[in-house]
Amino acid sequence: MKLTFKEKASYGLGAVGKDLVYMLSSSYVLYYYQDVLGVNAVAMGIILLVARIFDALNDPVMGIIVAKTRTKWGRFRPWIMIGTLLNAVVLYFLFATPPHLDGKGLVAYAAVAYVMWGVTYTMMDIPFWSMIPAFTESGKEREGLSAMARSCSGVGCAIIMIITMKSVVTLGNGNEREGFKTFAFIISLLFVLFTIVTCIFVKEKSTEDIEAPSVKEIFQSLIRNDQAMTVTIAVLFINLSIYIASNLLIYFFKYDFGGEGWINEFTLFNTFGGAVEILSMMVAFPIFRKFMNAIKIFYTSVFLSGAGFVVILAMMIGGIKNIYILLIPALFIFMGFGMLTVLTTIFLANTVDYGEFKNKRRDESIIFSMQTFVAKFSSGIAAFIAGLCLAIFGISRDTAETAATVQMSESSIMGLRFSMTLLPILALIVAFIIFKKKYILTDEKLEEISAQIKSK
Repeated sequence: MKLTFKEKASYGLGAVGKDLVYMLSSSYVLYYYQDVLGVNAVAMGIILLVARIFDALNDPVMGIIVAKTRTKWGRFRPWIMIGTLLNAVVLYFLFATPPHLDGKGLVAYAAVAYVMWGVTYTMMDIPFWSMIPAFTESGKEREGLSAMARSCSGVGCAIIMIITMKSVVTLGNGNEREGFKTFAFIISLLFVLFTIVTCIFVKEKSTEDIEAPSVKEIFQSLIRNDQAMTVTIAVLFINLSIYIASNLLIYFFKYDFGGEGWINEFTLFNTFGGAVEILSMMVAFPIFRKFMNAIKIFYTSVFLSGAGFVVILAMMIGGIKNIYILLIPALFIFMGFGMLTVLTTIFLANTVDYGEFKNKRRDESIIFSMQTFVAKFSSGIAAFIAGLCLAIFGISRDTAETAATVQMSESSIMGLRFSMTLLPILALIVAFIIFKKKYILTDEKLEEISAQIKSK
């Protein structure tokens, strides 16, 4: 039975809500604690990285729990709802630090809150994406649903990037600390409401009993599924590229490009980029797909994003600081990342069928738990790298300082520019090399696998 419009829309709405909270945390938690509250940049980077290492243990365990779950509401929806409720609460407190905390107490609070955010996000994210193969048919329906869901995720990300700083300033009457607190509450509420819609109208159609794997079997399964490992590693480096750039972008506008009106130009840049990213997922990707296979689109997308970063660096070195000219390379960067976001989910879903064909078992929860882990782990590494760059180039302050403004030298500005462009380019190059050498699931190969699975 084909998916209805209500099912597609409901699942898409859940993806919007899920990425509202994810993008708020991944792109603004470093800025909130380091630039607004004054926590040392390196300390925050270490906190974010350690939290992601902890998720390396937490995510596979969640995959096991989901696989063992048996309820009248299905295997996935109970955890999606429970995880959402808990994560919404933790997100609020992550951006609502008690005003009396400072120094070590503030660092400890940030560490506990962020670890708890990661744990509760995992509880809903793994079953959310794992549910795709359970309520779609393989092939075009699954690819279409994956593309639509990722497009909706892009909408959630774009909304956060566009409205956050304007909303924070407005809601806090110029006080960023209070603004982030109120904004986090609103986003948490929307997250819960959107997930409720998803859980009501989306139901898994595959009710096969799946034997729950052990932790040892999880890693054995991933090692045996070479395509899942290839996609996972490629996604890790693509995410590194995205998150390093997004973590440093706000500093780039605040201390280098934007001047006193930096919030307006930062908002314009993100508005344009968000629109391009959404259109690239909803319009550009389907158009490219008509005359180009998914693998070629992947290569094209990597090239577009990398070229955009090169042009931005050349502009900065050349002293060009016109926001409208900056939007030209931004077009290529956001278009490339938008299509890569869709492609990586499609590629990962395809490895589920490949795993069933090769290893005689479908490991949706296992494979998609790695997607969750990679997203969070790469954001942790990116935040650590960003924090290190901020400290090295003198763009950080700690809680002992009273001045909110950081004075930047020319060397600091150049260091920020190189960090925000060359590091993402390097990550994209690594992802390209790994994917080109190892990924073998062409359209023809997938059709062959699908036919053999159905025949059995």
